[in-house]
Amino acid sequence: MKPIYYYANNIYQFSYALPVYNRLGGIFVVRDRRRLFHFKRFFQQLARFGEKTCLKTPRVIIRSRPDLSGLDGVIFFLSNSIVPSHDYRGPTIFHEHGTSDKRYGGKAHEQAKEKLSAYDYIFLSGPKNLKRLEEVGLHFPPEKLVRIGGLRFDDYLSGNYSREKEYRRLGIKDTARKNILYAPTWRFGNGTLKKYAFHFARELTKKHNLIIRPHYHDQKYSYLLKLQCALAGLKHVYFSNASNIIKQDTFNDFVIADLMISDMSSVIYEFLIMEKPVIIAKTDFDNYHEMPKEMNIMQNADLFKDGDDILRLVDDNLAHPRFTEAYRAMTRASFYVEGSAVERAAAFIERLAGE
Repeated sequence: MKPIYYYANNIYQFSYALPVYNRLGGIFVVRDRRRLFHFKRFFQQLARFGEKTCLKTPRVIIRSRPDLSGLDGVIFFLSNSIVPSHDYRGPTIFHEHGTSDKRYGGKAHEQAKEKLSAYDYIFLSGPKNLKRLEEVGLHFPPEKLVRIGGLRFDDYLSGNYSREKEYRRLGIKDTARKNILYAPTWRFGNGTLKKYAFHFARELTKKHNLIIRPHYHDQKYSYLLKLQCALAGLKHVYFSNASNIIKQDTFNDFVIADLMISDMSSVIYEFLIMEKPVIIAKTDFDNYHEMPKEMNIMQNADLFKDGDDILRLVDDNLAHPRFTEAYRAMTRASFYVEGSAVERAAAFIERLAGE
């Protein structure tokens, strides 16, 4: 049986690989020493197949992108990092880490298209995944597209999260308050963290708990925000770390949130399965996919812009959640939600590894 490799540019993207690893085992691949340090820090005690490793993590190796062609086995990419000119020694699979409206590759979308065309197989989380590929002019033969579903949905659909446990994780004491999750993207999508985080903390904590979840690339700003909030005497503000995908995955925050505020982050679409209110902080981002209404959150949510009363907007959405039916329909229009996504992905990879 060929080895199975899981490759990602950044640690948080491995949250889509872990459920498959737990079924099949395999080797994680990081691209530099800094990410190896993060892997060893956050993946301690997660070895499932008797690996003799430091800190009992799954097996992990360092390979830069040009070195991946030397790996003899199935490579499961969680970021669009294939090198099209390379002759890979085993089958390659791509599964995007999230389903946002940001165009593949941003302004370099022609290069992104070339890379996407080079994979042997594309794992699809749902129809929105496919629509995004088609929207940039990519049309694959059916045998290249593998219908999987949301790899992180299975645990939620199986009831494996506890609201009470997440209260303890975050240290939330006033459980009578509503929990507002603010989860913006980073600068690639004109993320709003630096612009609105402190303002939201000041306004929303007058009445609610606020959970701030910066994007992985903006985690460094958490320390400054914590200091700002402390100096201002603000209480009921909590922070979640996107690097810690074991204890603080997005779904850990989702199950405790009563409403989410975001901007262009892909977490918006995964949050739809909760059927809870969403508010979009408007930005001037313009490099996005054109999606039909049933897959477009911008047409099914209230927008926040400069000068708006965020507390009033949140209270209105909590009291009158107008989009619940739309979110239920959007979830099914965007994702395959039958469950067993991990089982389908693992079975397909196992078959490839055995050929």
